[in-house]
Amino acid sequence: MAVLYPEIEPYEHGMLDVGDGNLVYWEVCGIPDGKPAVVFHGGPGSGCSTGVRRYFDPGAYRIVLFDQRGCGRSTPHASNLNTDLSVNTTEHLLADIELLRRHLGIDRWLLFGGSWGSSLGLACAERNPHRVTEIVFVGVTTTRRSEIDWLYRGVAPLLPEQWARFRAGVPAAERDGDLVEAYHRLLHDPDPALRAKAAKDWHDWEAALLSVDPDAKPDPQWSRPEFRMARARIVTHYFRHSAWLEDGILLREAGSLAGIPGIMVHGRLDLGSPLVTAWELAQAWPDGKLVVVNGAGHTPTDPGMSEAVVAATDHFAKRRKP
Repeated sequence: MAVLYPEIEPYEHGMLDVGDGNLVYWEVCGIPDGKPAVVFHGGPGSGCSTGVRRYFDPGAYRIVLFDQRGCGRSTPHASNLNTDLSVNTTEHLLADIELLRRHLGIDRWLLFGGSWGSSLGLACAERNPHRVTEIVFVGVTTTRRSEIDWLYRGVAPLLPEQWARFRAGVPAAERDGDLVEAYHRLLHDPDPALRAKAAKDWHDWEAALLSVDPDAKPDPQWSRPEFRMARARIVTHYFRHSAWLEDGILLREAGSLAGIPGIMVHGRLDLGSPLVTAWELAQAWPDGKLVVVNGAGHTPTDPGMSEAVVAATDHFAKRRKP
């Protein structure tokens, strides 16, 4: 068969009132009596994509996707400068996930997360391990301070031309300081043209980190000004606060996942989240298996990544539904 499963549409969807004036968009694909699985998208602020549905056998899974606060089809949207991000934190997202699980009447489910979604998935699993059947992570992150520093300074020598442009996007006096903080300030400037340029510059830099193919293009939505603004505001909001996570806590608490089988798929040449984080998690998580895809980077479209991800979900589809 083809690497990915065929395109499918949700059989159920809605807007969940999670409080604080926020409505979270959710959808369910596959079959109603299938093995429950929930997808945590990346970013933070990227929103769930239709392509992720194709990693799951629609005849075996009940696939739950949702847009985290402020992005995708959730409201209010973070592209609006008046949207209050103080009620958009990791703690809020964890509460939303539990509310959604109860709303859908699911007792336990498989967690699937990519990039930032793996950090959120780890936080979710470590808080409520009794609600988790299995875990699949792609492009593992734990949002430690060192990982954020790597993304927005450490990796610079590998991409000097793109780094120079990214650094030039902030005032000269701030170029040797905290660029996450500098861009966060620009994204809240009263001048809409300045805000739009900052959002574009931010995404041009992140796009350079995604694939080992220098000609690879990011998802078309990255060219949409509203998407760029919302995602850049949310990313900088989270990363300037280190996602409100005690530094290194997700790795230190990984022992609590004992008994939960998991598969981590990671590109050996991932510039956005170097392999060492996935390796460290595999050492700390007794039942976590690390699958390294040679020649691949951070994006699931790199050679070998989709095959490994589908193999992981297929593997767990064979386990009995809880």
